[in-house]
Amino acid sequence: MSAKKRVVVTGIGIISPLGLNAKESWTNAIEGKSGIGKISLFDTKDCACQIAGEVKNFEASKTLATPLYPRGKDHPPVTQAVLPKEAKRMGRFIHFALNVACEAYTDSGLDSVRNEGKLDPTEIGVNFGVGIGGMPEIEEVHTALMEKGFKRITPFFIPQVIANLAPGHISILLNAQASNFATVSACASSAHAIGESTRMIQRGEAKVMITGGAEATVCGLGIGGFASMKALSTRNDAPEKASRPYDKNRDGFVMGEGAACLILEDYEFAKARGAKIYAEITGYGSTSDAFHITQPLEDGSGGYRAMEIAVKDAGLKPSEINYVNAHGTSTPLGDAQEAKAIARLVGVRPDFFVSSTKSMTGHLLGAAGALEAAFTVMAIKDQIVPPTLNLDDMDDECRATGLNFTPHRAVKTRVKHALSNSFGFGGTNASLCISEYKA
Repeated sequence: MSAKKRVVVTGIGIISPLGLNAKESWTNAIEGKSGIGKISLFDTKDCACQIAGEVKNFEASKTLATPLYPRGKDHPPVTQAVLPKEAKRMGRFIHFALNVACEAYTDSGLDSVRNEGKLDPTEIGVNFGVGIGGMPEIEEVHTALMEKGFKRITPFFIPQVIANLAPGHISILLNAQASNFATVSACASSAHAIGESTRMIQRGEAKVMITGGAEATVCGLGIGGFASMKALSTRNDAPEKASRPYDKNRDGFVMGEGAACLILEDYEFAKARGAKIYAEITGYGSTSDAFHITQPLEDGSGGYRAMEIAVKDAGLKPSEINYVNAHGTSTPLGDAQEAKAIARLVGVRPDFFVSSTKSMTGHLLGAAGALEAAFTVMAIKDQIVPPTLNLDDMDDECRATGLNFTPHRAVKTRVKHALSNSFGFGGTNASLCISEYKA
């Protein structure tokens, strides 16, 4: 067999509760700021949970800083990710997806390369993870149906809500003509999307993949549904303290919304064009618990195997991993089981850190893996581990692992190789190994 193609990250785009772009989101994460607050997107009266990580001050049709020419200079430029006249045809999650895709694509510098004829549209693909899709739009249209009848259902309803319209719109906007699909695997959706995109490049099916995830489920149905399962924190009086992975007083996760996008490229192509390279996707592991629709295996072995496969795929030893951006949702069961699995695989060392950035952003469901992979890439680039907020009184089971969960403050440290974990309902597990770029 021929040597496995190397896959590198050349562009990043983020919209999150911590900021409207990658730089702002990462800066606030490193500073240990919380993006969680009282819900403003709908009336939470009588709802047990009234807090979430909302994206604030978002403008879907904001003018891009740099016009893009994905179809060439002889075609009109893309000046907005979402044209105002098209906005009502899309759900909020699609608005997020298009904007982060444009940010990452601009960051990659691919537009000029394409206009020089060095990259064909058929060599660019899209794979975006979406866990649920247009739930707020489903809620709104159902209300119209119940109150005013079938004639009040908008003809844009179906295109607003289906998951694959996120990558579909990205493909159309950025003229990406290789494979175009959505990965739907609950909270592991966008981690799987990045992993499968990596494999597409390794198989030679694309030179470039636009990948990541988007989610927008902060609405009555979304919050109410998870609250009815007793899955959400009800620390309504102190929203910024509600997401507290590994802490003894955690009482459930906090919903978040947003999107993140990575531009992945065949290393040889990126090198030849002189691309700025952030990091390398060196390994990917995917497993199933085959156990329960919402609870992980008691011994955490599903997540353990995903990490083990990712490390082996990267050609590394577990002892070479310096950081794990954990799934770490702030739930009573999941945190301890994942921590045990990490300790079992990687061990306890002075140069090894674990943190959960969900403590700052909340849980972005289908977009969580992409956001956390992006944060992991930036941790490697800047050689700093983001903190776990609100870890004031560590859970006894987590403490027993001996792991350093990076409480309260970021830590400057050597990060050569890292894992980003994402686990989801249905027992689905994904782990990405991300490494420092070396020419």
